[in-house]
This record gives sequence, C-alpha cells and structure tokens, in this order.
Amino acid sequence: MFQNAKAAPAGAATDPAGGETPTIPYYRPIGTECALFERAFRLRLPLLMKGPTGCGKTRFVAHMAARLGLPLDTVACHDDLSAADLTGRFLLKGGETVWTDGPLTRAVRRGGIAYLDEIVEVRKDVTVVLHPLTDDRRLLPLERTGETLAAPDDFMLVVSYNPGYQNLLKSLKPSTRQRFLSIAFDYPPPAAEAEIVAAESGLDLDRCRRLVALGGRLRALKGQDLEEGCSTRLLVYCAMLVRDGARLEDAIEAALIEPLSDDEDVKQGLRDLVVAVFG
Repeated sequence: MFQNAKAAPAGAATDPAGGETPTIPYYRPIGTECALFERAFRLRLPLLMKGPTGCGKTRFVAHMAARLGLPLDTVACHDDLSAADLTGRFLLKGGETVWTDGPLTRAVRRGGIAYLDEIVEVRKDVTVVLHPLTDDRRLLPLERTGETLAAPDDFMLVVSYNPGYQNLLKSLKPSTRQRFLSIAFDYPPPAAEAEIVAAESGLDLDRCRRLVALGGRLRALKGQDLEEGCSTRLLVYCAMLVRDGARLEDAIEAALIEPLSDDEDVKQGLRDLVVAVFG
C-alpha cells in the first residue's frame, strides 16, 4: 500500500507523442480499494478512509489523484483548524481588503480532490461546512462573500482519520460518518509489506522481510508497552538507512525504537526484542 515511484523513473515520463506525463506514484493494491475509489469519483460520492498511522492512506490518495489526472489539495487537520482556514478569508493586500480562497474553496472552484487528513482533529464548525458538499447538493456556501459554489463533476472530497486516536472528545458524529463511503486500511500482510518496503527503499527483499517480521513483533505490543505500533513508513525509513550504509542496529534504533517511545525501560525492552528477532 505504501508507495514511492520506484516502478518508474523519478520526474516526468515522456509519452509517445513527445510530451510529458506525470509519474504515477507506485502503489501496491491490497484489496479492491483502487476500484472503489474510481467508482466513488465517477459517482461523485465522498470517501472516508480509516486506518493506523503510516499505513499508506495519504500516499493512496496521491496515487489515485495522479492515476485519474486530477489536481490534489491536501490539508493536515489540527484542533485549531477552522472553517475559514478551509474556505477562505478577507486579507489586507496593498491597502485593499481582498478575498482569498482557502484550499477547499480552490478545489471546488477548479475541480480535483480535496483531501482532509485526520478529520477528527478539526473544530466542529468545519463539519458544518462539509455537510452540503457530502450530499446530492454538492454545494459550498461561502457566507462571507454571499456565494454558493456548486462542485463540478470532477470534484471529490476525501477525508481520513486514525481510529486508534479516537476518544469521546474526538470522534466523527454518526450524522457525519454516514455521509461518506468508507474504506478500512491496515498494515499490509507481511509478504506484501516486504515488497513495498523493498520498492520504497531499494533494500534487498530478504532483509526487508526480516525488518517486516520485526515490525510485526513491535505491533503486537500496541496497547501494552506502546501507544501505537510500528508503521510501514518507519520500516521504510529503517530500510533506507540500511540501504545507505548505516549499521542495522543504528538504523533500527533511529527508525524503530526512538520514534516509538521515550520511556527508557520500554526502549530497552524493544532492544531486547530486536536481539530475539535478529539474533
């Protein structure tokens, strides 16, 4: 599921007519997620993706945007993000007050994919703005300008979140969740994940398999010693360090131990687990 354009040269590829076409990021499908995304786009339906951190949700959206030839606006949501941050606001420019579109408004005007990552982090006024875009109206009201924008056929709203971080204060209301099609993401099966790590990092497949095996052992500690398991992203980082000539133990320390915990006892337990896996 994780991807980087190892299947194609970096940069733009040349088409037979002599022009340039964007490189589509490498993506290894795990199920029917690509087909479902294409159907959602064709039927003008919004899509929600849920899954653990670093499992490939954001890259999947980038892959599908390139595959469909659509521009992509990505917003990393946080608890201070307001509706105005998405829709736009009046700003002072050269002595004049000028309206400036936010990323959501730009995407609705132009077409393409608007991707809101970690949607549960936003303030409540944001979901109110999204509701008219997620039903058959596909409208974006801009109260400050008096406009009501109708989303073009090639506009798609995609949101994501990590269910592991949800709590009573940060969760999507059922009335919001039920406005979206939904895809559940998880870390890939070991064989597929090893292929992905190898494609991303350039490290040989055999050593990637061993790193993935370690990753599986680390994920088994989630909810016990670790708040969150080892992501595919971190496995890729570790493999990249090894591919670049770092010692295996140094790469594991920097990519798979230090990012997972600040507790010295927990980190020592992780190091003991590494010894058990690698000998």
